[in-house]
Amino acid sequence: MRWATALIGATTLVVTLAGCGGGDDGGSDGKTLNVLIGANTQYPEEFAAWQKTISDKFKAQTGSTVKFETFASANDELTKIQTSVVSGTGPDVYAVGTTFTPTAYSTGAFVKMGGDEWQKIGGKDKFNPATLGISGPDDNNQVGIPWVSRPFVMAYNTDLVTTPATTWDELTAQAKQLTKADQYGLAVGYKDNFDPWKFAWGMSVQAGNPLVDGKTAKLTDPAVRKAYQTYFGWLATDKVVDPAAVGWTNPQALAAFAKGKTGYFLLTTSTATNSLEQGAVKGKWKFALLPTVPPGATSRPANGVEAASILSGDNLLVADYSKNKDLAFQYVKLVTDPDVQLDYYQKFGNLPANAAALQTLSSDQRLAPVTEAAKKSVATPFTGAWGDIQLALTNVAVQSLPDLAKGSISPAQIDARLATAQKSAQSALDRAK
Repeated sequence: MRWATALIGATTLVVTLAGCGGGDDGGSDGKTLNVLIGANTQYPEEFAAWQKTISDKFKAQTGSTVKFETFASANDELTKIQTSVVSGTGPDVYAVGTTFTPTAYSTGAFVKMGGDEWQKIGGKDKFNPATLGISGPDDNNQVGIPWVSRPFVMAYNTDLVTTPATTWDELTAQAKQLTKADQYGLAVGYKDNFDPWKFAWGMSVQAGNPLVDGKTAKLTDPAVRKAYQTYFGWLATDKVVDPAAVGWTNPQALAAFAKGKTGYFLLTTSTATNSLEQGAVKGKWKFALLPTVPPGATSRPANGVEAASILSGDNLLVADYSKNKDLAFQYVKLVTDPDVQLDYYQKFGNLPANAAALQTLSSDQRLAPVTEAAKKSVATPFTGAWGDIQLALTNVAVQSLPDLAKGSISPAQIDARLATAQKSAQSALDRAK
């Protein structure tokens, strides 16, 4: 659920959610619980089967029905929210990406988790503590209930790469050596709606620039410019990525890597496991930490952060307007209990947020880099402006696609787009609570 990247219309969301009155199709009488959740485009049939299984279990436990509504993109999700709230029939439970939680919190439209609420779902201590890192601005003001965790890593072809790179410069150098004939060094989804900003964020934080300093945006910092130059350079300058990647989403980059002719697949999660094991690269790949030393450096600066990944995953939020809050918490308890969490991991590769379920996976050596990435994950700034800041960072990449398709992008073009992004980000911070 990475939809938060392109969040727009946050003001509309605040107003409409505040005015929403409750359930849909009988939701107000406790018979139907409405859950909004992102579509799984990678495993659609399996996801539909999972929904049916959960609905059946929920029916057996409560006598009530779960009605799932899915969204496929940020715009689609926002449209569904706006449509439902205008009609006065909003979802009872929302499944949102962790980085959207600050924006959701700022609306004031979701239940704050106190002792009673945590107890209803089995207690706060049932969760891996790290997954609570972006549930709210502090321990006493939390709205996000951890559902699944997705630390970002990279995958590499063990036939082509012996020792995975630990710095971004080393990665680029290896990619150049690997690129020849029909073989490329890197697989990257440049047209993905959710990935590009994460490269810029990671490289910048590692260089000592958090992108947001209090109420000040820092998107024109030299570290951000260097991050985009590196990211765009793989395609336009270094030529270590298939030119077709300018039109790839993350699943398409994954499919290209799975063919066995690419050294690295950047920015992936354990959810890729099933696809990798079904491709030509089966048995010839491993996960590794993404580099944690910024471009242009051989070691992190004193103020740099060892950010291996954003604190990534999905949170569940219960709408404050819902007339089915008790039923909503029963659903949350069900999908965060160990057996359901492990089943979800086995089907889709998302790591459990449930501590006991996660512990059962500790012996899987293939997941060792993923669990290490989870420990070295860093939360994005907790501000209601973050959704707009992500959009601004994403737009830098989106607006650069035509230039990348032509084969080049100039520093001046990057600077101009970052200046626009800075203005948008600062405006969002000025408006944020």
